[in-house]
This record gives sequence, structure tokens and C-alpha cells, in this order.
Amino acid sequence: MSSLSARSKEFPRSRRSAPDSPPASPSAAAKALRHERLSRLDSGGSNPTASESYSDRASARARREARLATLSSRAEEDSGRDYKKLYDSALTENQKLKSKLQEAQLELADVKCRLEKMAQRQEKTSDRSSVLEVEKRERRALERKMSEMEEEMKVLTELKSDNQRLKDENGALIRVISKLSK
Repeated sequence: MSSLSARSKEFPRSRRSAPDSPPASPSAAAKALRHERLSRLDSGGSNPTASESYSDRASARARREARLATLSSRAEEDSGRDYKKLYDSALTENQKLKSKLQEAQLELADVKCRLEKMAQRQEKTSDRSSVLEVEKRERRALERKMSEMEEEMKVLTELKSDNQRLKDENGALIRVISKLSK
């Protein structure tokens, strides 16, 4: 943009008062600028022969074609992504997580049931102190396991929500791609 403003300062526009007036002669600055451009064109070294300029053009054309080929291969790779496969893999992962969540819930229910049975047994066998100590240890172990299972449940629910979010994003991407492909 600065070259444009510099150029416009060097060559001020002159308005013609009458349509039949002759064109204004170029100023000294315009002549110098034109001479400078021509000398730059000629000073590219020695005068290139026709075969040298042809080989330069051919190599430039080959470079251009190589660039175009890489760009088109990248575009093909991007369009070649199979969003259906991505969706299916996210769906299967979601199913696996759901099954793990159900297994963890069943195991948690089983552990709670055993804990209740242990508490009932403890009440019945309160006479024996040694048995109580063993049961207390088992109860603590079961409580620890239950708290671990609850933590796993929290993690699994977070994973499930993340998986659902990814599924929704994938669906949105598929819709966008289908609109772009039309």
C-alpha cells in the first residue's frame, strides 16, 4: 500500500480541461523511474539465450505443477477421511463404556449387599471378639472397595458425558461436511 501512495505522489494526476488537449509529456521523475525499471530487467546478468530462458520457464512450470500436486493430494487426504468410520468407532466406544458402567453398577450393588450381610452377621456374632475383628477388617476393605467403585462410577459417568459430547460434535461435523460437499 505504501508503494501505491509513493507512486501517486510521484505522478500527480492532471485533469484535462478539454477532451481534445494533447497528453502531458512525462516528467523527469517518470522518465527516471522507467529507465530504472528497464535497467533492472536488462541487468539480470548476461543476456539469457532462448534455451536458458526456456529451461528456466520449464523448471518454474515443473515446480508449480509439483506444488499443485501436493496441494491436491492434501485436499484428497482431507476429503478421504471417513467420518462414518469415526462416528462408528465413537459409537462402539460409547457402547463399551456403557457396558463397563453397567458392570460397575452391578458390582457395586453386589458389594453393598455383601456389606449389609456382613453387618447382619456382625450383630449375630457380637459374642466373639476375634470374629468381630476379622469382620471389621473385611467391612473396612469392602467400604474402601465401595468408595473406589463410586469413584470409578464418577469417572465412567464423566467419560460417558465426554463420549456423548464427542458424538454430538462428530454429528455436527458430518452435517457440515455434507453441506460443503453439496
